[in-house]
Amino acid sequence: MFNQIEEDLKSAMKNQEKLVLSVLRMVKSALQLEKINKKEDLTDEEVFAVIKKQIKMRRDSIGEFEKFDKKEEIELLNQEIEILNQYLPEALSEEELDQKIEEVFNEIQPSGMKDMGAIMKALQPIVSQVDMSEVSKKVKMKLSNI
Repeated sequence: MFNQIEEDLKSAMKNQEKLVLSVLRMVKSALQLEKINKKEDLTDEEVFAVIKKQIKMRRDSIGEFEKFDKKEEIELLNQEIEILNQYLPEALSEEELDQKIEEVFNEIQPSGMKDMGAIMKALQPIVSQVDMSEVSKKVKMKLSNI
């Protein structure tokens, strides 16, 4: 995946795609920093984790910009998120996510909110390509109905 990002970065330079180039440079920089911290090459899963972190940072920024009604900045960040999402594996559909949550519930047999941690821990590797805040909301709603 790291090589794919480098190839796309070169392509963006050649085609003078300024936004794509900017986003890919930021991602490459974050990936290189992570590689230095790990002192070894990154696996695809680690690359995906860095990209997800970049997306989360942009979503957090969108929340701040919404408070001040900064429409241009919000639009730019949404475009950046769109570019970054291209490098993540396809996310689960809503139905698939609900099914995975149901499977974990059947396996763990939670009795209330105190089992939230165990459920989230079990779901983490299964739904890693989904925004965990969404997963958390769904699990809380399901636990509150027990």
